[in-house]
Amino acid sequence: MQTQSGVQANAQANVKYREMWIQVVLVIVTLGIYVIYWFYQTVTEIKGLAGDTEISPTLLTVLLFVPFGAIYSHYKYGEVFEKISSERLNRWILFLLWLFFSPAVWFIVQTELNKRATYGWPSQT
Repeated sequence: MQTQSGVQANAQANVKYREMWIQVVLVIVTLGIYVIYWFYQTVTEIKGLAGDTEISPTLLTVLLFVPFGAIYSHYKYGEVFEKISSERLNRWILFLLWLFFSPAVWFIVQTELNKRATYGWPSQT
């Protein structure tokens, strides 16, 4: 049991708390490039929390620049986020939000990760 807790603690330690207002400033200052960095970092953190060994943060980030690849990338992001979401947010809801109002995804995902970084909430898998 201690080993499992140790693994969970290590996964929690890799989640970084990010202030939303600072992120908005970074998006503006970098003319949107920060969003790509944020996407990669959050996929990496979510992958660690979910214990998913199949998902590749690098591949999902690169697919953002490929026509129709971004659709797959957003779906996979929603799929892995569904595994760690404390609200058990459905992957299809997150996917549709990516397509129609991506700032909502940013807020939902970052809020969940900030909770994990602050309180170390365990995943509900």
